[in-house]
Amino acid sequence: MAGPLRFRRSDESWSRERVREQLLAPLDASFGARLEDPWFRVGDDRYDAVRLEMDNGDFALFCFRPGRAYWLGNTETPEPLWRTEKETFTEAPYAVSRWAQRELTARLEVTDPWLADYGYVTWFFLPVFCSKDGRDTTRRFFEEDAAGFPDATREQGLQFYEDLLETGVLDEHRYTMASKLGTSPGYDVGRMRATMAEFNVAKILADAGLPFEPEVEQDSGHALDFSVDGHLVEVTRPEPPARRSHADHPVAAVVETGGAKRTDQLAKHPEAALFVDCTSFTDAEWAAVKGEQPGVGHEPTVVFRARPDGTVEGYRYGALPFDLGDAITWA
Repeated sequence: MAGPLRFRRSDESWSRERVREQLLAPLDASFGARLEDPWFRVGDDRYDAVRLEMDNGDFALFCFRPGRAYWLGNTETPEPLWRTEKETFTEAPYAVSRWAQRELTARLEVTDPWLADYGYVTWFFLPVFCSKDGRDTTRRFFEEDAAGFPDATREQGLQFYEDLLETGVLDEHRYTMASKLGTSPGYDVGRMRATMAEFNVAKILADAGLPFEPEVEQDSGHALDFSVDGHLVEVTRPEPPARRSHADHPVAAVVETGGAKRTDQLAKHPEAALFVDCTSFTDAEWAAVKGEQPGVGHEPTVVFRARPDGTVEGYRYGALPFDLGDAITWA
């Protein structure tokens, strides 16, 4: 899989003639391609820039100056750029990164204006919205599945995450978090919903005013989802009963999904707090869980459901090592 969009940095000198011969020509032979001027200028006047548009819908951006060039695209990488270093939007020079992101955002404004209306969501997930393997599935997830909220419109789902991302609490972790959503060979709704569970927990932690670090590597070989003020947190999200081949009751789904973590990450890290995200459940399914409040055989555990209006309701077993304050309304 290609993963999220990143620049390829060339430390050689390029000209428009070389671009046509070594970049455009092989792409044209493979897909049909044309060289066009960019929609925006690079903020650094030393750079010349071009767009390469392929007949199959792929694209690439290329800017260059003496001794330095940057390639960004969701198409086949031409051979002269195969052994180049990769850089994220943060690692590349500001002027280059700013230019490329303006180009990509403008494309979304044309192809998916409903998405581009949500500026923080668009910016944060840009590395996967325009990537080779995530450009179709990630946009479809926000449009058709309301980012994982049942009985909600796409606008309601988008606004929930727009409000979270607008706070900036995840800016530093943009590639880590966004790439989880967009690295799948197909439209895997369950996996993408599970990814958004981590965003839901990030919202809870942020609303509680707690410092946190996502995707924390451990000596055990596991990467737990968060470190919260030095305490580990693992997140899981049950599929709603209608999508399960067994455990077709919401209570059974919570017990089974939460229990599965006990033989995996929690077996190596029994001190970690477990968050079970039931956001995929309908009102009736959540009412059944809230009424019975099943445990999963691990403490501390928080079982919760978020709603598009920003409210979060839940219950817990065991004492958490940090205070969530009013971030969750406890049942």
